[in-house]
Amino acid sequence: MPGNLRTCPKGHQYQKTSECPTCPICEQERKPKDGLLSLLPAPARRALESKGIKNTLDLSKYTKKEILELHGIGPSSIPKLLEELKKSGLAFKES
Repeated sequence: MPGNLRTCPKGHQYQKTSECPTCPICEQERKPKDGLLSLLPAPARRALESKGIKNTLDLSKYTKKEILELHGIGPSSIPKLLEELKKSGLAFKES
């Protein structure tokens, strides 16, 4: 089922079936090239950014439960986050 044709403020045209106003082209352009946030899909990345989480040190200040409660974070993101925490010698905060 094709979505509605939309144009973002930057002039990108895209199809959307949901009410989400996010332009997928803009999201792809702003995706980091490396680091923790580069490993995640846009909704999960935005969820972490909304809490000021930019790296594994920031992430280690939260419990796994707190992260899972963020809108946009799904269970499939947790293994990636755990792996990055482990690489940095860190872990989620204990509850």
